[in-house]
Amino acid sequence: QVQLVESGGGLVQAGGSLRLACTASGRISRDNVMGWFRQAPGKEREFVAAIRRDGATVSADSVKGRSAISRDNAKNTVSLRMDSLEPEDTAVYYCAHTSRRLIIAAMAISRSYDYWGEGTQVTVSS
Repeated sequence: QVQLVESGGGLVQAGGSLRLACTASGRISRDNVMGWFRQAPGKEREFVAAIRRDGATVSADSVKGRSAISRDNAKNTVSLRMDSLEPEDTAVYYCAHTSRRLIIAAMAISRSYDYWGEGTQVTVSS
């Protein structure tokens, strides 16, 4: 079992920035992928960004160029920084983890992940 705890959500003005963090604990494998997904009211959960233990990353087109995902393998943490926030970024952001070593394409698919955090609310005001 792997437990994920997110932090860093809140209320941000449009154009502002935020940094989300997620800490994993439990049975952490040598190869794993950690990612971020988000779900806005009335919409399906969508991929934001993900990073493999070896540092390979992938991000959604909607956040590309204004986001950065990073991880600290020693601390089993993943961070997501987002800039130039827009009201459309308002959602609950979920941290996800899998112990499998995924190819890049699979890192953007929610069913590739086995564990999920409870989510942290991000609200961007206009």
